[in-house]
Amino acid sequence: MNKTTNHRAWFLVLPVLVLVAFSAVIPLMTVVNYSVQDTFGNNEFFWAGLEWFEDVLSSERIRDAFVRQLLFSAIILIIEIPLGIVVAINMPKKGAWSSVCLILMALPLLIPWNVVGTIWQVFGRVDIGLLGHTLAALGIDYNYTRDIEDAWITVVVMDVWHWTSLVALLCFAGLKSIPDAYYQAAKIDSASRWKVFRYIELPKMQGVLLIAVLLRFMDSFMIYTEPFVVTGGGPGNATTFLSIDLVKMAIGQFDLGPAAAFSIVYFLIIMLFSYVFYTVMKTLEKAERK
Repeated sequence: MNKTTNHRAWFLVLPVLVLVAFSAVIPLMTVVNYSVQDTFGNNEFFWAGLEWFEDVLSSERIRDAFVRQLLFSAIILIIEIPLGIVVAINMPKKGAWSSVCLILMALPLLIPWNVVGTIWQVFGRVDIGLLGHTLAALGIDYNYTRDIEDAWITVVVMDVWHWTSLVALLCFAGLKSIPDAYYQAAKIDSASRWKVFRYIELPKMQGVLLIAVLLRFMDSFMIYTEPFVVTGGGPGNATTFLSIDLVKMAIGQFDLGPAAAFSIVYFLIIMLFSYVFYTVMKTLEKAERK
């Protein structure tokens, strides 16, 4: 008996495909076009081949920004993932307090990125900011506009404040999916708190932790608005990450060819690291199940 196939469902997907084509594919093709051409203005282009890619890959300035970006993302993951797990484990699982905690956790995520940068820019100022003024009153020489270490601490703490909630909420969702019978069995066996976490909670959270690691890595590796508003990439180039350097090249210097090649390399780096993270996490997950 022949089965009939209904293709009408494609009409529901078609608007999404059209939207993605206009919002992603077409701009991507434009960037690819710019990356292999050069222009002297008047909308006249000529073939440049892989020249811009060679310049990007050999640029010391971009290599330095790449190192800063990797360092920042590593610090963010090292702090936010364990901190988010700890917060999620200690959040009440039921009752009114659970709802209150969920609302408080969600509040930082609702604030736009430029507003977050503005908040911390004012917050850290020595003359009018609560943080800067308090540290100055305590005799601590803090100035994120002049000191490299202070600038890094400010940007890292700002990101931790803004995004740890996402990790906590994802981990909380994973913990909520654990049946009470698991905890009851652990209690009967007199399992310690560490063993409950190691053998019950952590395995059940691996799926959401994979999502959390991927989301936080990709976002931290593409961060732009918050550090740009707070430090502008300074002092000097201390907090000039890849995204800030790319915007300066494309808009500040109007080097469309190198900027297009830079953005493609940037995109491929993010995809490569995300694939590595995903592969490693899935391998660990399979090893845990054996």
